[in-house]
Amino acid sequence: MKKILLALFLLLGTLSIQAQEIRWMSLDEALAKQKKNPKPILMNVYTDWYGPCKMMDANTFHDAAVADFINKNYYAVKFNAEGNSSVNYQGTTYTNPGYDPNRKGRNSAHDLTKFLKVQQYPSIFVIGKTGSVQTSIVGYRTPEQLLSDLR
Repeated sequence: MKKILLALFLLLGTLSIQAQEIRWMSLDEALAKQKKNPKPILMNVYTDWYGPCKMMDANTFHDAAVADFINKNYYAVKFNAEGNSSVNYQGTTYTNPGYDPNRKGRNSAHDLTKFLKVQQYPSIFVIGKTGSVQTSIVGYRTPEQLLSDLR
């Protein structure tokens, strides 16, 4: 009986931890899902090297209330503003032709980052059900601030 209770406790603990994580996907995946089941996309535009981006990931996006709210109401996209991915958005393919895999720290801005006119990292863009940008949230946000901005 003790083994069964322990196994149940561990299973429930694992499920509750998994439920607190945002289900990130690529923009292409989110746009495809949006066509089948329309709901807005929350796109986190970040860099690997910038402290506030790292803080937002560690503090805000790992907050249980934030993760649950985003998972229920949005398709979540994590987009590296200086990455090397190829992204299709509104009939155009965006890449980063200046990307240098050997460069440490900052890299060139991705063409999608330029198209979105990102002024500061991190930036969050909400893409509406029709696929166009509705709003942007610029800079670091605490969990409480982000939930307030999104409601």
